[in-house]
Amino acid sequence: MTNGQSAGEPAERWLLVVLKPPAKPSRHRVAVWRELRRIGALSLGPGIWAVPDVPVFTDGLSRALGLTEQSGGQAMTLQASGRGPEDADRLKALFTAARSEDWTEFLTDCGKFENELANGIRNARFTLAELEEEEQSLERLRRWHRDLTARDVFGSPEAAEAAERLRRCTTACEDYAERVLHSLHQTPGDGR
Repeated sequence: MTNGQSAGEPAERWLLVVLKPPAKPSRHRVAVWRELRRIGALSLGPGIWAVPDVPVFTDGLSRALGLTEQSGGQAMTLQASGRGPEDADRLKALFTAARSEDWTEFLTDCGKFENELANGIRNARFTLAELEEEEQSLERLRRWHRDLTARDVFGSPEAAEAAERLRRCTTACEDYAERVLHSLHQTPGDGR
């Protein structure tokens, strides 16, 4: 069981959100869509989204519902658990597949970050500006990892690899920082 569920509780309860934002202007639909994507909601069809009924999704759903209603649209939230085990399993599989896609994208960005550091070392780009840029990129990866971990309520297979990859990115950035500091403190004619 995850997220504090006990053996007597249903394995997965879901919130289904049915939204009908106004047709125009499109910025309202886009704002709602972005909020739902940001929290990791699963799109089940036009205007129908699902999330596990756990606290991590509460604030994001409230924002999406608020955006819909503020724009003159309509919204309703329903509780669901699936009519039978196969329905619950299907929802869980769809949600986990979406989280797997998120983790795959995260892992790709980790690779890009590691390549950028390697290029910086290869090209001797040892400046404070470069270091600051890389540290900001690492912090973005850390925030993204925290967000993905929070909404990966069923534990996607890629989560462990992502945690290890983030650790490697952190180590690589620390190595780069050491090189930058060494380069900046080297005096002319040091020969190091």
